Amino acid sequence: MEWNNITDTNQIDLLIKSSFDKPQVIFKHSTRCSISSMALNRFERLWNYDEKTVIPHFLDLIEYRQLSNAIAIQFNIMHESPQLLLIKNGVCIYNASHNGISVATISGYLNK
Repeated sequence: MEWNNITDTNQIDLLIKSSFDKPQVIFKHSTRCSISSMALNRFERLWNYDEKTVIPHFLDLIEYRQLSNAIAIQFNIMHESPQLLLIKNGVCIYNASHNGISVATISGYLNK
C-alpha cells in the first residue's frame, strides 16, 4: 500500500478538491499507540484498491496533531485515534475509529 503522507494544510485542501474526482481515505495514526498500530496493520493487509479507485492518505498524529485538528474542524468530526475518514465530493461520507476501521465497510461506500 502506498500512502500519501499529509504534512501541511495545503494537502488537505488539495485532498478535498481531488475528492470530487475520486474518493480519498485519511488514516490518522498514533505512532505511540499499540491499538492504532494493530488497526493500521489490519487495514494495510486487507487493502485491495489501487489509486484509480481511491487515494489513501496517512497522517502521523504525533508529529502533525495540528493537522488532525484542522481535519476534525473541516469535516465536523471529533478527533479520535486511530481514525479513518472517507472523503467524497468534498464531504466525509464515512468515519470510524479503533476496531471499527474496516476495508470491507469502505468497500460498501465505494461501490455506491
